[in-house]
Amino acid sequence: MSDSSGRSSSGPEGAAMPLPGVYPEDLECDVTTSAGAVMHMRPIRPDDADELVHFHLNLSSGSVYRRYFAFHPELSQREVEHLTTVDYVDRLAFIVETDDRLVAVGRYDRIPATDEAEVAFLVTDEFQNHGLGLLLLKHLADAARHRGITTFTAETQADNRGMLGVFKDSGFPVTSSIEEEVVSVSFPIEPTEESRARYAGRTRPSDRQPPTSPT
Repeated sequence: MSDSSGRSSSGPEGAAMPLPGVYPEDLECDVTTSAGAVMHMRPIRPDDADELVHFHLNLSSGSVYRRYFAFHPELSQREVEHLTTVDYVDRLAFIVETDDRLVAVGRYDRIPATDEAEVAFLVTDEFQNHGLGLLLLKHLADAARHRGITTFTAETQADNRGMLGVFKDSGFPVTSSIEEEVVSVSFPIEPTEESRARYAGRTRPSDRQPPTSPT
């Protein structure tokens, strides 16, 4: 069964497609960093706006430049609204929290009328190289497959070793090309034996009370 855009209205193995705009409580979980710290991962909500602004202000200029391809010290109100208001189907973002602080964010945006989506993630400098990028990628891929997406794409600067390292270590079969110091990557997000091994034992159900769904 397909919707008006030509996409299937059911997920993998006939499962019902999640409804746009409905907060997916089932995607909340606790994750373990490579350093052994347990953090909380959940889909972003509009009421995360202030935390996202604070997160962005505390990034180094280098981290911001590698994410946005430009110096961008502050997010505008319009940007904050766009980044925190997603439909949880064609656009989905996860945040990672510890000690009530937002320390990482990852998202995908479906390329219209396709089964491909562009993926990106950003980790505060303090927690870079702790495996959060890999965890975000894994959970984004799991959610995206259930929403009819089969392939992730991304663009990053050639010297962004952190992001390129995440793709290389993901266990997905990544292909890449480079033009004018910008690397474009693409990969199917169906799990592989290698990708399953990368994430084994690093996710567990959250013991937090689920939030009240936004109205």
